[in-house]
Amino acid sequence: MNENILKNELQCYITEHINADVNKIALSKSLFKNVSSAELAGQIAAKKKSIHKLPTWFNHDKIYYPVLLSIEQCSSETTAAYKANLAIGGSLIDLTAGFGVDSYFFSKKLDEVYSCEINSELLEITAYNAKILGANNINFVVEDGIEFLKKNKLKFNTIYIDPARRSHSNKVFKLKDCTPDVTEHLPLFLEKTKRIIIKTAPLLDISAGLSELQNVSEIHIVSVKNECKEILWVIDKGFIGETKIICATLNTTTKTFSFPISDLRLTTEIANTLPVGYIYEPDVALLKSGAFNLIAERFGLKKLHSQSQLYFSEEIKSEFLGRIFEIKSLLNLNELKKEKNLKGNVIVRNFPEKAENLVKKYKISSSHDDFILFTQTNAGYLVIKAKIMQHY
Repeated sequence: MNENILKNELQCYITEHINADVNKIALSKSLFKNVSSAELAGQIAAKKKSIHKLPTWFNHDKIYYPVLLSIEQCSSETTAAYKANLAIGGSLIDLTAGFGVDSYFFSKKLDEVYSCEINSELLEITAYNAKILGANNINFVVEDGIEFLKKNKLKFNTIYIDPARRSHSNKVFKLKDCTPDVTEHLPLFLEKTKRIIIKTAPLLDISAGLSELQNVSEIHIVSVKNECKEILWVIDKGFIGETKIICATLNTTTKTFSFPISDLRLTTEIANTLPVGYIYEPDVALLKSGAFNLIAERFGLKKLHSQSQLYFSEEIKSEFLGRIFEIKSLLNLNELKKEKNLKGNVIVRNFPEKAENLVKKYKISSSHDDFILFTQTNAGYLVIKAKIMQHY
């Protein structure tokens, strides 16, 4: 840490230049003694990235920021606060702390938190910020978290780990593709705790994860503004019951949809009539869960087509997790060709053409609240002109 960055005049400069061109600043001569232009640019870029992601840090005086990558990779406050509610007991160890956002929110719920990070410079920054933020119940450990567990007799009520994915291909990956490999260390974890919380990227296949783990009591699929952020695997020592899946959408309000994993086997009838009333497009958390038929049953909706993952009902169901559209008119493709001055945001579901191609083909101009959905029913392709009623 370069403590000169914390001086008042330099902090004022960072705040005043939050929207400045950081590349230009990095290439210019530094205005401050003992602080390089690159350091200045780095602080500005990281702080700007925190405006919405980490408002507690952004709005607090004299926060020291790490390299931008650490901010990009850390949890948001929204998801960290959600995770904090999953911890049990009074103590927790965060084995892969990074910038410490998760550790901070765990500390607001628990009596004592151990925060392990192998990068000494990053941990120094995290520890400094925790003190500034008043999180005095966090013990910072400059060490690999698993090695710390191995050589200490300490036990914790909860272990939290966020393993880094080694492979960056788009193929389905497994927990064994991450560092550390949690599957290898599960016996150690279960010796040291009653509950394990594992955070993984949304790309991890749920079936693959279940095949690698044991005693999984809950799987939380977390999204923010229809973007799947993370999957949380809750392992409880000795648990032998049925795994529960919880879909959580963290927006202005938090909505959850939970069910035992066996409900994925439920079947539902496909509607044999054209949709009326309102169209429902599930949030990505629901789609990731695979509960396509359960969605219809639980919310009292009719499924438009087996592959479209769109639903409808005559009455609006505002508790639904996802977007809701009011149907204005239904068209087939021949009728659409005759339409002029088409306006709307194009959505494609189970349709053979891409949205950008359809915009050009039918000369569709953008609109704030109007949408045009290209999809299909059992009777064929269908175009739905609609107005959005609920975004999340």
